[in-house]
Amino acid sequence: MGMDYYNILKVNKNATEDDLKKSYRKLAMKWHPDKNPNDKKEAEARFKQISEAYEVLSDPQKRAIYDQYGEEGLKDMPPSSSSGYSYANGSGGHSKGFNPRNAEDIFAEFFGSSPFGFGSAGPGKSTRFQSEGGGTFGGFGMGENIFRTYSDGSVPRKPPPVESKLPCSLEELYSGSTRKMKISRTVVDANGRQAPESEILTIDVKPGWKKGTKITFPDKGNEQPNQLPADLVFVIDEKPHDVYKRDSNDLIVNHKVSLAEALGGTSVSLTTLDGRDLNIAVTDIISPGFELGIPGEGMPIAREPGNRGDLRIKFEVKFPTKLTPEQRAGLKRALGG
Repeated sequence: MGMDYYNILKVNKNATEDDLKKSYRKLAMKWHPDKNPNDKKEAEARFKQISEAYEVLSDPQKRAIYDQYGEEGLKDMPPSSSSGYSYANGSGGHSKGFNPRNAEDIFAEFFGSSPFGFGSAGPGKSTRFQSEGGGTFGGFGMGENIFRTYSDGSVPRKPPPVESKLPCSLEELYSGSTRKMKISRTVVDANGRQAPESEILTIDVKPGWKKGTKITFPDKGNEQPNQLPADLVFVIDEKPHDVYKRDSNDLIVNHKVSLAEALGGTSVSLTTLDGRDLNIAVTDIISPGFELGIPGEGMPIAREPGNRGDLRIKFEVKFPTKLTPEQRAGLKRALGG
C-alpha cells in the first residue's frame, strides 16, 4: 500500500508549508541518529522516513502526484537531475522514477548548519555519510559507504520534565472524566524565531487512577533554539471529599451511632460517588472501633477493569454523658447486670 507520508510527518492533508517545516523540525531533531546513540538502527530508519516524507510533501509537484496516486505514482515520475533523483545502477544513467535524497543533506539544508555539530562539505551539504572514494551517500553507485560522524559539539540538551498538578474530585476518579487543559508556551517557528503559542490538551482521566498518576505530553514544554523542548507532565492530585476518604482501592466512611443504635441495630444511608443510594442494615453489635466492609463498593481498580475495592464503614459510638436513675435501672435489667 506504500508509506503514509502525512502520518509519518504527523500532519493532516491540508498542512501548509509552515506546518510541514514545523513538524519536520521537531521530528528530525527527535529522531536524528546522533540524538539516539543507544538505538541508532531504529533512529536511522525513522529519520530516513521523516526526511522522505518532508521531501515529497514540501515539493508541490511530488505532493500532487502522491495525493492522487500514492507512493506508486511517484515511481512513475520522469527523472530530473534537479529533483533529487539518484543514480541507482552505477552506470551514470538515471533510474526511473523518484528516489529519496540523502536524509542528512535535507537536514543540513533545512537547519543551515547542524545543531549536532557535524561538519559541512559546502553550503547545505552534510558530511555525515561519505564513501572512501569521495562520493556522497544517497543512492549513488560509487563504492561502499562508510558511516562517519564529524562531531565536536554536543547533542542538544533536553531539559527535565515540567510537572503540574491536576486536581481531581473523587467522583472524577471513580467514574472517569475528560479534562481540557489550555497551555501557553514558547515555540520556535520555521524561521528559527521564538513565538508564543496556545494549545488545548485533552486528558482522559481513567476510572481508578490514583494520586500521583502521571500523564506525559512529550515535547510540549517551551522550545528554545538548539535545545530540545521539555516534556509536560500532569500529576493527578485528589481533592478532599466531604463524605469519603480513599485508602488505595477502598473507600472509608466514618459514621457515628448512639449507644442505643450500637446495641439495638441501625442502618446507614449513603449516596455513592456515581449517584446511587445505598441503605445498609447493621444488625451486629457495634463496639468501639467496629468496622463493616461492603465488598465491591470501593474505587474501580485501574488495572483490573470491572473490579472494585471495598467500602469500609468505621463506626464511632457516642456514649451518653449522663443517665437518670430510671435509665440506669432499665439498662441493668436489660443487660442482666
